[in-house]
Amino acid sequence: MRTLTCPICRKPVPLDGPEMPFCSERCRLVDLGNWATEKYVISNPLPDIDEDEMARPVEEDED
Repeated sequence: MRTLTCPICRKPVPLDGPEMPFCSERCRLVDLGNWATEKYVISNPLPDIDEDEMARPVEEDED
């Protein structure tokens, strides 16, 4: 069975686990608390994305 590592306590977590990517509800709540208390921050804002540009199909180069 393939597993990931819980980002809070580092225990293995099965890919089909009910709390994935966390090992337990406790670790999920610890992570939520970290976001709520601004322990985690996004250092750089995302650049503005032109929605029209995203809607265009990607052109492939012909060799």
